[in-house]
Amino acid sequence: MSTVTNRKPASNSPSKSSIAEETTVEKFYVPDLTVKDLLSAIPSVLRPHCHERSFIRSFSYVVWDFSLLALFLWTAHTYIPKINPQNIQLPHPALYKPARVLAWLAYDFAAGLVATGVWVLAHECGHQAFSTSKAANNAMGWILHSALGVPYHSWRITHAKHHAQTSHLTGDQVFVPKTRSERHLPAFNPDRENLEGTKVSVDLQQEFMEALNDSPIASVFWLTGQLLLGWPLYLIRNATGQRSYPRFTNHFVPTGPLFAPHQYRDIVVSDIGVLIWAGALAYSISTWGFLNVFKVYILPYLWVNHWLVFITFLQHTDPALPHYQASAFTFPRGALSTFDRQLMGGPGIFGAITGWICATATHGISETHVAHHICSKIPHYHAWDAKAALDARLAREGIQVQGNPSTWSEALRVIRECKFIEDEGEVRFYKNAQGKAARVPVFSSNGLSDSGVDIQ
Repeated sequence: MSTVTNRKPASNSPSKSSIAEETTVEKFYVPDLTVKDLLSAIPSVLRPHCHERSFIRSFSYVVWDFSLLALFLWTAHTYIPKINPQNIQLPHPALYKPARVLAWLAYDFAAGLVATGVWVLAHECGHQAFSTSKAANNAMGWILHSALGVPYHSWRITHAKHHAQTSHLTGDQVFVPKTRSERHLPAFNPDRENLEGTKVSVDLQQEFMEALNDSPIASVFWLTGQLLLGWPLYLIRNATGQRSYPRFTNHFVPTGPLFAPHQYRDIVVSDIGVLIWAGALAYSISTWGFLNVFKVYILPYLWVNHWLVFITFLQHTDPALPHYQASAFTFPRGALSTFDRQLMGGPGIFGAITGWICATATHGISETHVAHHICSKIPHYHAWDAKAALDARLAREGIQVQGNPSTWSEALRVIRECKFIEDEGEVRFYKNAQGKAARVPVFSSNGLSDSGVDIQ
């Protein structure tokens, strides 16, 4: 008996895996608002106070933050040593040491969160939002930032450039997306995909995933490294910064490409502040021992670095946020290419409580970020009112700037969804490990708004 096998006749048509099927994604209407449109929403008749800056009021938050830090340290030194058999009964003697370690870790977390608030106040000094006096702003900012190992003027200068050119692909200073070619991914092929990222063939998706090593373990590893080391690496070697700068660009060399010649003195003063900080840290270790300094200061300091990167990364990175090349960039578009996010918030009563605690401790830096980008001289205690006025204005334009709450799971989602952008296109969105985008840009008109911003 013979067996007959039925086969389809040979075809010249492409295989199913090479066919790119189009998916429907959200349209992003590129905003045409002007600077005047945005600024006029904030100093309305109902909110004329938003631009008022008070040294006394701002300084009261410095006193409050340092009072909390002193209280936390006093509580830790007073009560953690009392976790012993003479004062507390635990099920097993071996549990006392781990209990003391956990108590110190709780102190470190709380102190790091409040110290991040100190960092935010120094950041306001750099924006001249702390008071109406430039001298007072710079003196207070230098003291507070130096106490956290930050070169005050150096970062103030580059941060101002970031505000002037937020999401400008060749002008922004931090969290600049890597392109397809920089990721060494397969070259664009219109037969297998489209630039918008709505059509990607199955076999190309597989190539992307293999090239990008898109695994949960790799994503967790990368996120952990970024949260722990991202901030010092940005200062030391321009990590995640603008790649048009030469190699070894950093925030400490006064003659470097980040700074103009007239800023030389400010950079030196910043370096002196960091050297004093490093010397004080070394002296403390030699006096009280490394372990004591580690649990009292270094671990909270690492938490500050973590929160700084965590907050700013999620403010400026999301598959729904646009990035502009020079021909399409305006100051309003850049300012609106960020998200407000509730820090460690979430649904239910627990999320409401954690969100309130973190927002209060960090002075609303995550929750009022868009208003801060529209007008950075608004102090944090007025930023909530400014946000309410701005949100109402943007709602009339159909513009949504509220992102998901900033949580570690959200950071992991974002880092997995934001892999690369294309090498071309006036408005570009991140694509994921399958080469797909979450939004496609649509220009509502042919005109571009005048940014009207002074980047000096």
